[in-house]
This record gives sequence, C-alpha cells and structure tokens, in this order.
Amino acid sequence: MLFSSLVFLWIFLPVLLALSRLLPRRAQNGLLLIASLLFYAWGEPKNILLMLVSITANWLLARCIGAAGTPGGRRGLLVLSVVFNLGLLGFFKYTDFALSAVNAVLGTDWAAGIALPIGISFYTFQALSYVIDVYRGEAEVQQSWFKIALYISFFPQLIAGPIVQYGDIARQLEDRQVTPGATAYGIKRFLYGLAKKVILANAFAAAADQIFGIGAAAISTPVAWLASLLYALQIYYDFSGYSDMAIGLGKLFGFTFKENFNYPYISRSCTEFWRRWHISLSSWFRNYLYIPLGGNRGGIAKTYRNLVIVFFCTGLWHGANWQFIAWGLYYGALLVAERLFLKKWLDRLPVLSNLYTMVAVLVGWVIFRAPGLREGMGIIKAMFLPTAGSAAYPLARFVDGRILFLVVVGILLCGPVQALLPRLKKALYDEQKVNPVQMVVQLALLFACVMLLVSGTYNPFIYFRF
Repeated sequence: MLFSSLVFLWIFLPVLLALSRLLPRRAQNGLLLIASLLFYAWGEPKNILLMLVSITANWLLARCIGAAGTPGGRRGLLVLSVVFNLGLLGFFKYTDFALSAVNAVLGTDWAAGIALPIGISFYTFQALSYVIDVYRGEAEVQQSWFKIALYISFFPQLIAGPIVQYGDIARQLEDRQVTPGATAYGIKRFLYGLAKKVILANAFAAAADQIFGIGAAAISTPVAWLASLLYALQIYYDFSGYSDMAIGLGKLFGFTFKENFNYPYISRSCTEFWRRWHISLSSWFRNYLYIPLGGNRGGIAKTYRNLVIVFFCTGLWHGANWQFIAWGLYYGALLVAERLFLKKWLDRLPVLSNLYTMVAVLVGWVIFRAPGLREGMGIIKAMFLPTAGSAAYPLARFVDGRILFLVVVGILLCGPVQALLPRLKKALYDEQKVNPVQMVVQLALLFACVMLLVSGTYNPFIYFRF
C-alpha cells in the first residue's frame, strides 16, 4: 500500500487515526501492530510470514545475548544473528544475481526466480541493528515480542525507511504522548511529503522514464543532461517526500523519527552529499560497518579501504545488479579522491565545489537509473562528448511549459530557497505552530494531490524495489 494511494488516504489512515484516538493508551501498541501487519499484507500477504520469522528470530537472539553468561557465548550469538539476517537478505535479494554471474562463467542457464519481498532491506537492517546494540550494551533487551514486532514492522518506516535504531524509540514504545500540536505538525509534514511525491516526483518520473527508455544511441547531449536532471529531481522528491510522510505519520501516533534528508543538492563535496542524503542508511553503515572495520583509526590506506568497502556494500544494498555495485564504487572512489587531494581544492573554490558536486551526483544518478550499465555509460558519454542523437528525439519532445515550470520549482525548493531564506525553512518545519496561511496551503496541496491521483497520474515509487 502506497502512502500516496487513495485507499491509504481515504480509508486506512482515517480509520486508524479514529481508532487510535478512541482506544485507551494501553491498547495503542496492539492497534498499531495490527495495522502495520495489515498494511504490509495488503501488498504482499505471502511474505508477512517471512517478516514475522525475522522479528521472532531477532527477538530471541537478543534475549539470548542478554542472558548469556560469557563473552564468547555473546559473540557466538551475535555471529549467528549476523549470519541469519544477512543470509535471509542474501537468499531473497542476491540468489538470482549470483546465479547470473555463475551462468556468465560456466555458460549455464540457471535461475531461481525468487521475488524480492518489499521492504526486506529496510526491516532486516533495523532488526540487525537492534541485536548489535544489545550486544554492545547500547540498548536494553526488550522482553516483549509485541514491542519488538511493532518496532520492526511499524508501517510508516517499514517498506522504505528511514531506518530507525531501537534506542531512538525504545522509550516511545513504552510511553508516548499524542498532543494536538504534534498532530498538527504530523499532518503538515505528511501533506508536504505527499505534495513532493504526487505533484513533483511523479511528473519528473514520467518524463525521465521516457528518455531512459529510448536507448543511449538515440540520446543527444542536451537530452542526456535533461534525463540526469529529471531523475535527480525525481528520486529526491520521491524519497525525501516519502521520508517526510513517514516522519509525519510517526508524529500522528506519538513517535519521533530522525530526519533522513538535509538538502543534499546544496552540498560542496560528495562527502558532504552523503552526510545529507539518506542519513539513516549512511549512519547505519558508519555505525555497523565502517567503525567496526576500523574507521579512520588504522592509517590512511586502511581508511581508504574501509570507505571503498562501505560504498561497495551501499551499492549492493540498493540492488542485485552490477550497475548498483558500479554506482557504489564510483562514490567510494570519489570519497577517496576527496580525502587525497580534491577536498583541499574544493574548500578554496566554493562556487566550483557546488558545481563539481552536482555534476558528480548527476553522473552517479545516470549509473543508478539507466536500464543497464552499458546503457548508462552510453548516456554519460553523450553528456560529455557532444552528440546530436536521433532527430526523432529532440529536446523539445520532452520539455513543455508544465515540465519546465516544475523543474524550476523543483530546483529552487531542493535547497537553494531554504538556504537563502532560513526563516521560511524554520516556518515550514516549525513543530510548535501552524499559521492560517500554512493551513490554506496544505488544503490546496491536498486537493491538488487528490485530483492528480483520481485522474490516474503516474504514481511509481523508486525505493520499493530495494
């Protein structure tokens, strides 16, 4: 079930909100757990058992770690948890990819045909972080299966994040307040995210998909740059919009989630970009992979090695495909280069640093989005080596007045306006009050989103496939 679907907006959410306000506090966790399982089962009923197995196994392993009497026993249980979680994720996400690599070497034609369960990458990382935090002594063992089940399956962040660490909401699982102010802020944040998704991301998606579907050989240089820009705007407004909706929904039910985006497109380096983009995933890899590998404590060579490993895994996490691996290694190489020499130059040239970062990010999105690594390289070639492409696909074919207007709005609102007008940014995300002007704007945005959804607007969601 999509947050931007009419079923969610007009049935699921209103009914759940009404029940949550009517039922006593002691029944809230049970209500939200049932609703979360129903939310997941709506799209993939057959895979709900897989998620319940994951929840139960991690709950038991964390309890066993808490009760283990020796360091060796605790380590053994932690290893078992890592093997179980990564094995589960690996089987469903990477089996066919591994078989395709074997086929390429042996000339065979093996295929398992395993469908990827929605959200498995997110809830697996969330469950694994809980067990690791218990092992480290950074989180207390939760004795209640139902509270761990709610933590892992809570519907706002279940299928696309943000990846929530148990310690951030442990107290909220036990006791939380739902105030009128938090409710108003939750509605505001949800509607802003919905507008990002339905009004902006969906329009960019329709145009970007047209270009990426025509083949690299037919794409001219201006169209190649347009494709990368459209996809950059699509994925930002798609995913940051979803994160806004998740944060807003959490507020409606008394939960506070950390921010997942911080205007990444105004970054002055790729290092800074990754501090601002998908913050919960970057934090997860830093806390549970980069630092355990040694971080930057083992000398320059090991630091660079660790960075490359982390971004290789980041790419692989996004999908079982060579182009995602190439995308991860691309950023790993850029971050190493920035540490070696680029960052010193960029710090002296702030304007050029923004330009460098955006060009690097746009190239990266082509690698990420293209229908194959070879096609991606062809589009990147067209970006930097002037080519006329096919006469059948001129720039004007993909740009009309509406798209041009939305592109300008998208560029301005993805960071530049907020950086120039910090008071506006503060007002938009003020948790203490909602002024009448904002209420009118929110109602107008809701009306526009509903009209677009009713009319059958193209409504994909990128991160469902991860």
